[in-house]
Amino acid sequence: MSLFSTPSPKDCSEQGLRSFHLGKKKKKKLLYGLVSLLTTILSLFFLVWFILHPSKPEFYLKDASVFQLSLGGAATTPRFLNSTIITTIVSKNPNARVGIYYDQMRTYAAYKGQQITGDVVLPPFFQGHQEVNVLSAALQGAGLPVAPSFGYEVERDQKTAGKMSLRLRMDGRLRWKVGMWVSGPYRVDVNCVAVILFRSAADSDSGPMGLVQASQCSTNI
Repeated sequence: MSLFSTPSPKDCSEQGLRSFHLGKKKKKKLLYGLVSLLTTILSLFFLVWFILHPSKPEFYLKDASVFQLSLGGAATTPRFLNSTIITTIVSKNPNARVGIYYDQMRTYAAYKGQQITGDVVLPPFFQGHQEVNVLSAALQGAGLPVAPSFGYEVERDQKTAGKMSLRLRMDGRLRWKVGMWVSGPYRVDVNCVAVILFRSAADSDSGPMGLVQASQCSTNI
């Protein structure tokens, strides 16, 4: 009589099946644990985000001076514009617990839907809680093509109103910072209206045309 017992094929099959089910249960528990952890982390981020509810940054046009706005080319062909405009825009982060990173910010000037300066790229910067930053830029255009009616539009504004309305635009990307967490990029568009007062003939050599008054800019994210 043999002292060794040999498992039957049925026993081996049942043992293998039990091992398979145990391994499957462990994988399910591990997957469930990972999903639960990820859900908890995301819920925490969304909860913090909801509680803090960051407000979009505020921009104010403090100053704008037009040093040059001259046309070249025949009146019946596309005109070419030379321009120099110095701008100062104040940016404020109104949030007490949220910082803001600004990336790829550019600014330019437009008149009646036509861009009248080249783009100026601003260096990236970080804006702390309730911090205020002053953004200055020298906007210039050299031989920019504009519509043949550009000169007529400017002359009409000068004669009828004595002032012209420019749009100072700024766009780029921003990222919110909450503690150590930084969000993905969001597009930001800033639109400032600059009402520029024309100089009289007697004051034509007294300096640049300047801003009538400071104004708040609209901000879209």
